[in-house]
Amino acid sequence: MGREQAALSDSLQISGPLSSSSAEAGLSRLRPQGPSEESGYETLVCRTDEGLYALSLMIGGVHCAGCIRKIESALAQDQNVRRARLNFSTGRLSILWDGFPAQANEYARIIENLGYEALPYDPDKDAERTKAEERFLLLCLGIAGFAAGNVMLLSVGLWTTSTETMGGATRDFVHWISALIALPALLFAGRPFFHSAAKALSAGHTNMDVPISLALILTGGMSLFETINHGEHAYFDSAIMLTFFLLTGRYLDFRARKNARSAATDLLGSLSGFSTLLDPETGQSRRILIRDLQEGMIVRVAAGEKFPADGHVRDGQSSADTSLVTGETLPQPLETGTAVYSGTLNLSAPVTVMIARRAESSLLADISRLMDKAGQGQARYIRLADKAARLYTPLVHSFAALAFLGWWLGGGLMWQDSLLIAVTVLIITCPCALGLAVPVVQVLAAARLMKRHILVKSGDALERLAGIDTILLDKTGTLTLGKPVLEDTDTYGQETLLLGASLATHSAHPLSRALAAACDAPPLAFESVREHPGQGLEGMYKGCHVRLGSRAWCSADTYAAGDSPESGGERLELFLRVDEEAPAVFYFSDRLRPDAHETIAALKARGLTPIMLSGDRVQVAEHIAAQAGIEEVHAGKTPQEKFAFLEQLKRSGHKVLMVGDGLNDAPVLAGADVSIAPGTAIDMAQNAADIIIMGERFSALCAAYDIAAFSQKLVRQNFTLAALYNLIAIPVALCGLVTPLIAALAMSGSSLVVISNSFRLQRRPRL
Repeated sequence: MGREQAALSDSLQISGPLSSSSAEAGLSRLRPQGPSEESGYETLVCRTDEGLYALSLMIGGVHCAGCIRKIESALAQDQNVRRARLNFSTGRLSILWDGFPAQANEYARIIENLGYEALPYDPDKDAERTKAEERFLLLCLGIAGFAAGNVMLLSVGLWTTSTETMGGATRDFVHWISALIALPALLFAGRPFFHSAAKALSAGHTNMDVPISLALILTGGMSLFETINHGEHAYFDSAIMLTFFLLTGRYLDFRARKNARSAATDLLGSLSGFSTLLDPETGQSRRILIRDLQEGMIVRVAAGEKFPADGHVRDGQSSADTSLVTGETLPQPLETGTAVYSGTLNLSAPVTVMIARRAESSLLADISRLMDKAGQGQARYIRLADKAARLYTPLVHSFAALAFLGWWLGGGLMWQDSLLIAVTVLIITCPCALGLAVPVVQVLAAARLMKRHILVKSGDALERLAGIDTILLDKTGTLTLGKPVLEDTDTYGQETLLLGASLATHSAHPLSRALAAACDAPPLAFESVREHPGQGLEGMYKGCHVRLGSRAWCSADTYAAGDSPESGGERLELFLRVDEEAPAVFYFSDRLRPDAHETIAALKARGLTPIMLSGDRVQVAEHIAAQAGIEEVHAGKTPQEKFAFLEQLKRSGHKVLMVGDGLNDAPVLAGADVSIAPGTAIDMAQNAADIIIMGERFSALCAAYDIAAFSQKLVRQNFTLAALYNLIAIPVALCGLVTPLIAALAMSGSSLVVISNSFRLQRRPRL
């Protein structure tokens, strides 16, 4: 088994740290509550480890930041709701509340009363809905384009000749033919806007499709009125071309958001389909839906199939591609007892697996939920975009009304021309670019990091990571591989080794694991075992008080037999003390990560200051720091002292990243401006961290920082582009300097420019 898979097997134990995180601070392990007798949304509710209830829904009909604000604000009015966040790019709503599962039905009704669809998440059904929506948009776009082409041919004659030359009867005839083509096409092709606006208005609300629908109806209605009354101001060409351009923008926006969907959406596809279930008594097999797998079931996984859920190999030998979870590119051997994870690929031979966790509670599902959460964070720019969207509806209608009244009553224009200017204002002012400025970048950044086996747990983590200037680094398990090996096992007495190894089994510390692994005998039964972070373990065995830990913890002021100051030096050590006897010492060796020195040099080149902050002895820490190229070292620190050092840095104005994996790192991980933990870290460290790095490569730190910095650069550019568009477009429209056609192109273009700029994150090869 590879190092990362072994580490995951040791630390996760199937219910391990990635799946036991809190809903707010880490990867939630969600326990399904089971279906109720009544069919309702409460059957989709999950319970978090914090005792809160969680619901994830797909929301239909969301087209702008204003839609997001309405949904989130309506849900937030319930005092039981702890968090409600809608991801614009993926269309997934996450609700977290305190109360009862049945409240899910009420939350769904709130969403539906606002004029939106609330649907259970199902990868297959979601794919079908996406395809159906795409076909519908294409149909509307095709009809609008066909009608626009024909109406524009008729309009050429109106544009190139005067009424006197053409004659009033001919002009009216051309207008009626245009009306017969344009109005049915307008009514059919405008349905995406009309339906959305009608739902919102029927619920007593508005959205961005209300002013668009109003603009289309006013333009078409005024043109029909003018045609009936033999007037000149018939704009059927403008109305249908306007519809065509708006649908073009809507479709391109749909395609961009579809391509920008979180990698988690693709991951969840691995949780659908069928698996081969074995009857342990008869040996007969049958096909079963993956989502129906339960703990304790036994499944057969053929070569070339993906493991349907987390579990252990029960029978058979094979190899697996675990790169999805561990980042290890080489095939990993599988044998009886080996842990396997959903979504990883069985390569060589069929094996039988005992399911340890349902598919929806698997590591893959946890990663998917985490990835989705990464796109829901309340970053500073998202909060700013939400505030801007809140002002959209009242401002755009006010501007349009003022434009109409101002030009008609004060500007001396005819009411038809004034109305056309008002229509232009309704169309050109749009918050879509602001709404897309941040979420698309967040989703693309999280997806790109996911491909590098870097998991982002909160949407604003990248924003905070981009602003750091100092990096605090733990030593064991962070700069080093965290796989220390006991040296010279033959030199220790058998009783001493067994006693120390037995007590060490109660700790997840790398040195304790190495000591426990060095002894093959069954562990002794200790009583009243306690672990003291940064110091060690203590327990009772046959009435004797036993301590295992640091030199100070075991009161090893004098050296044990065979020990000397020279023999300690730069080696890792654990002391074992029984009552008042002289302590024994165990020596370990740990290796620096192969790319640690190169990574530290790269971080320095980016203007960051690395500092080692370790609880290990000064000699050991300084030796590893010298190998890594770190000049500033603070060793022998307790968790309290580490936290105090962090606070001192923050008071000095530094923005601090903490990278650590141990229990004694958890307070600093939680208190730092942003924090990173490796995938082998203990539960508490991963819960406290904002980002988790899977795999052994330390260079992932540089990748995370570079992508974070570039993503924030793109966000600032997107905000600038969106703000400039609105600052220029609104005054120009109010002055009557653009037509509705140009307004439609400008509105769609602003969103597409922001989306295209965001996609530079995927195209940038150096990241």
